[in-house]
Amino acid sequence: MDEVEVVVAHSERATLRVGDVFLKVDADQARIEAEVKAMALAPVPTPRVLWRKPPVLAIAAVPGTALGHLGQPSTASPAAWAAAGAAVRKLHDAPLPPWPGRRRQGPDELAAELDGECELLVANGVLPADLVTRSRQVAEAALRPWTPVFAHGDLQADHVFVDGDEVTGIIDWSEGGPGDALFDLATLTIGHQERLSDVVAGYGTDVDLDGIRAWWSMRSLLGVRWLVEHGFDPFAPGCEVDVLKACANSW
Repeated sequence: MDEVEVVVAHSERATLRVGDVFLKVDADQARIEAEVKAMALAPVPTPRVLWRKPPVLAIAAVPGTALGHLGQPSTASPAAWAAAGAAVRKLHDAPLPPWPGRRRQGPDELAAELDGECELLVANGVLPADLVTRSRQVAEAALRPWTPVFAHGDLQADHVFVDGDEVTGIIDWSEGGPGDALFDLATLTIGHQERLSDVVAGYGTDVDLDGIRAWWSMRSLLGVRWLVEHGFDPFAPGCEVDVLKACANSW
């Protein structure tokens, strides 16, 4: 008999695995709608939808293993990371999906959110003030106008599956839609900064590396408090706080 594995669970959503089937339970049906539509349009390998009965979406497992995990060294080859970069480029070159992106903030709105979050991180004693200040300076480069692409929106290395040097599937499309190309590339490589050159080689075009580093810092600053409040540990080795320290020290 297959056992039930809790893949992720918090107050907003939960994902369970039973054998080769993933059951995604989400209180926000808009996320499920976006996921199903994005997987149908994405020109890259995605999971097969088995059935849907709100609030549950059942999808088939994809073959292979995850490209990497935040806080752990990746055992995937440089060629596998390059293949991931090529898959991301193929996605970004596809026609924009006909729905608004879930991340619709302009630079001014994002800057206001970032400033508010930085104030809370310091006021609540979550992070030292000097680290927040330096990290905020690094994040500044992400606050620029950008041309939307077909973006995954949550392209963590855990969400990209490979078999050898081939991408076999990209999962978790609930944030899929028009978005910032650099955000996808930064999310893929966060915590795996040493793999950035492989990803860019596969992506195959000029990439704003400072913009990616800015998004490493931005994503970490905006995520630390949420992660703590939902039972995750951004202070674990190689995770968000270490990413902030590395970005701040290189600034």
